[in-house]
Amino acid sequence: MPIEISEKTIKRDFIDKVIKLSGQDINLCFQCGTCGGACPMSDKVDTVPRRIMRMAQLGMEEALEEVKSYWMCASCHSCTVNCPRGLDIAKVMEALRLLTLRKNVNMFEPSSLDAETMRDLPQIAMVSCFRKLTS
Repeated sequence: MPIEISEKTIKRDFIDKVIKLSGQDINLCFQCGTCGGACPMSDKVDTVPRRIMRMAQLGMEEALEEVKSYWMCASCHSCTVNCPRGLDIAKVMEALRLLTLRKNVNMFEPSSLDAETMRDLPQIAMVSCFRKLTS
């Protein structure tokens, strides 16, 4: 299904919110893919970070609501360290989570995980989850 991109479909207010919350100029991303290559969670996500960045750049708020990848972000900042443009992509992922949480929609609830799943999760994923709950 083709995606129509025009002045009518780009949500500038959403783009501004992402930029303001993250403190990052998301328009600097030129889709090199280094972030996805550095991401330790890349095998667990449904959408790679560079695609999320492009969707944010285009103000695709509804499409981003369907993505679960920014909930899987471990906030390890591997993407930031490797980004040739100096973007802190983990902050953008956090901004997307915050915008979703402000809508009162929680895509991931740690208390609903069974003990076996919790045991198999990487520790950084749980640390990141607890950081999300306390910040």
